[in-house]
Amino acid sequence: MDAQSPPALPAALLEGRFSGRSEFTELIRHSLGVAALKGWREIIWCDPDFADWPLGERAVAQSLQDWSKAGRKLTILAKNYDEVQRRHMRFVTWRRTWSHLVECRAMGTTPAADLPSAFWGPAWAFERTDLQRCAGIASADALGRVALKERLNALLLKSVPAFPATILGL
Repeated sequence: MDAQSPPALPAALLEGRFSGRSEFTELIRHSLGVAALKGWREIIWCDPDFADWPLGERAVAQSLQDWSKAGRKLTILAKNYDEVQRRHMRFVTWRRTWSHLVECRAMGTTPAADLPSAFWGPAWAFERTDLQRCAGIASADALGRVALKERLNALLLKSVPAFPATILGL
């Protein structure tokens, strides 16, 4: 392995509790790398504003790029996308390029406290139960993943399209 090669990515994801901003951000980085490596076809993210997700990082943008292929879908649900546009320019640029794979939805009238902070994938998921401490639980447990996806789907049904990739004017 030369100095330019990234370190090998273990395919196993955290099972259990996580706590703290550094563990949380590393969990997102790692889960996106595994999603690309394993070829997950669908991913759902939910957070009130994604302000403390590492979406603007080069490593996250690269993992998203590696994950991006035909037939993939990323669904994102937020209260609004102001912080994403303000803090995560690499993600905004990636989203513009891959808009056909990304569906952004908003819950404008729902209180931010009613939105979970979660990452759902077909084989693993996490949910932050304490946003202030960036603490939560991650698991590959099928029952937990199904329950989380059902909650997210219920919210998505009440959501509206948001955060367009481009703004067309006359």
